[in-house]
Amino acid sequence: MENTNRNVFGLNGVAGMLIATVLLLGILVVLSIWGIDAQKAVADKPYKIDNPQAVKMIDASNTQHKTIEK
Repeated sequence: MENTNRNVFGLNGVAGMLIATVLLLGILVVLSIWGIDAQKAVADKPYKIDNPQAVKMIDASNTQHKTIEK
């Protein structure tokens, strides 16, 4: 039995590999841009700690000691 129905450029061949590669690179670019934008947004908003002596090592209320400077 000879397999003469070879579809090299089908979705399971070269074209499928290229589509998957372009899709993954596109996702990488979008996530990198979102990450850089998030870092820029946080870098522009420094914060200060109001009372450093009152901060406990493990406590849910530690976020109340942080003030974002504008």
